[in-house]
Amino acid sequence: MSKTVRKHGIAAHGRSAHQVRIIGGQWKRTPLPVLDAEGLRPTPDRVRETVFNWLTHLIDGDWEQMSCLDLFAGSGALGFEAASRGAQRVVMVENHTPAVRQLEANKEKLQAAQVEIQRGDALALLQGLSTRATTANGFQLIFADPPYHQNWLAKIMPICEQLLANRGLMYVESEHSLEGDALPDWMAPWEVVRADKAGVVFYHLLRRKNIS
Repeated sequence: MSKTVRKHGIAAHGRSAHQVRIIGGQWKRTPLPVLDAEGLRPTPDRVRETVFNWLTHLIDGDWEQMSCLDLFAGSGALGFEAASRGAQRVVMVENHTPAVRQLEANKEKLQAAQVEIQRGDALALLQGLSTRATTANGFQLIFADPPYHQNWLAKIMPICEQLLANRGLMYVESEHSLEGDALPDWMAPWEVVRADKAGVVFYHLLRRKNIS
């Protein structure tokens, strides 16, 4: 997939020219370089602060028990934020070489041993993970911020359902709301726990219905 057309797209000539900051945890206020590339828009600080406030409340602040999967990692802002707050494991998936190199540099800078970076197509990696995952040993938290208008959620959400732990949560950014009527078929197993909007971006916390 060409990253120049994805929401978090990164042109081949991208270079570090701006940054985001980790909001909370052991690396609070630490800047993370962001590649200067058309379409690269990391989850804004205000949105991340809101989402992580939601999450901290819902898990009673027990980040040490969290195993996280950060799909379409881009700058890694979501995954590094979770790691900063104490998540025991954060797997970042990114398909574009310059972005992967930046993620690896940030991991080294932070000495983030709990972060694993996997280069490859998100769908293919999800399918590989699903062959050995159960809801008993799955991820407690999955971040999905895919490119818009490419039907990614329809492709990945059924697999994410398999990879999520019994009472796990999933964060999803989308170009449309996942609440209300006339929802896509893939939303049938999911319920919205929290949701809000920032500009043209809708962001949500989901969990599976009928969880044990």
